[in-house]
Amino acid sequence: MAKKLLTEYYELCKDGICQDLLTEREKREVSNGALYLSGRMQTCEKKNGNGRVYPCKVLEREVKNYQKLISDNRALGELDHPDDSVINLRNASHIVVDMWWDGKDVMGKIKVLNTPSGRILKDLIDNGVKLGISSRGLGSVKEQLGETIVQEDFELICFDIVSEPSTPNAYIYPEKKSFTPSIRVYENKLNEKKDLIINDLFDKILRD
Repeated sequence: MAKKLLTEYYELCKDGICQDLLTEREKREVSNGALYLSGRMQTCEKKNGNGRVYPCKVLEREVKNYQKLISDNRALGELDHPDDSVINLRNASHIVVDMWWDGKDVMGKIKVLNTPSGRILKDLIDNGVKLGISSRGLGSVKEQLGETIVQEDFELICFDIVSEPSTPNAYIYPEKKSFTPSIRVYENKLNEKKDLIINDLFDKILRD
């Protein structure tokens, strides 16, 4: 059975960060301008927003393998999903710094990098643009008893930041942001001009 690119979307903690998940060192970094995001990043034995189910034994194996990348400081992710399985270093915007199990949920914590894509990500968050997080992997699926089951050949690649998650409310938000109706109108206007915002920010960073 041929492998294909599988992407899944999950909701992070409210405001993008669970403060009780930060170490004291990370809290000091945040006070100096660093940006961390955390929350649920994958889950097993539950149908997700794309209608797929990941067996726990498959996801447990891949999380264990991925934790080796975290230990080696190589668990990078991109801003937006590419069309292939290769992580492009020029597009790296963040790095996963921790990952653990909470029941059947895979929890994680990522740090936004001071790269061109990372600075775009931070500026988008600072400007109130809604963003989601998504896992990226390669694998095949099989229909079984009305469910789409991810098979043993699944390989977890990385976690990317995206603008249009398929799961309802799977968004990350800037810290201490109050989403009043007026702000929601402002967000809608930002989303309508999202491509222009990204292009302007990218051009500015390149000039700097």
